[in-house]
Amino acid sequence: MKKDFRELIVWQKAMDMVTEIYRATQAFPSEERYGLTSQLRRAAVSVPSNIAEGQGRLTKGEFRQFLGNAKGSLAEVETQLIIARNLGYLVDPQPLLEQSSEVARLLNGLLRSLTSDI
Repeated sequence: MKKDFRELIVWQKAMDMVTEIYRATQAFPSEERYGLTSQLRRAAVSVPSNIAEGQGRLTKGEFRQFLGNAKGSLAEVETQLIIARNLGYLVDPQPLLEQSSEVARLLNGLLRSLTSDI
C-alpha cells in the first residue's frame, strides 16, 4: 500500500525547515518583504509541496520528477540563505543550511530507492 506523504520523513523534515525559515525571515528588513523574504519563503514552501504532490501522482516516474523539482527548490533555498548572510540579514545561517542538507540527503535517498525499484 502506498504511503501517505505525511508519513515520509523527508516531507516532515522539509516542513520543519519551512517553519524555521519563516521564523528567520521575520527579522528581515521590511523593504525585503516582496524581495528576498518572499523568494526564500516560496522556495522553501515548494520543497514539501513538491514532495506531497509527487507522492499523490500515479507513477514512480512522476514522483521522481516532482522530487527533482523539490531538489531544485532546495538549491534555491540554500542560495538565498547565503545571499541573506552576505547582506547581513542572517548572522548565522548554518542551522538552516544544515536542515537543508539533511532534506537533500533524504531526497537523494528517496530518489535512489525509486530508481532501484524500476
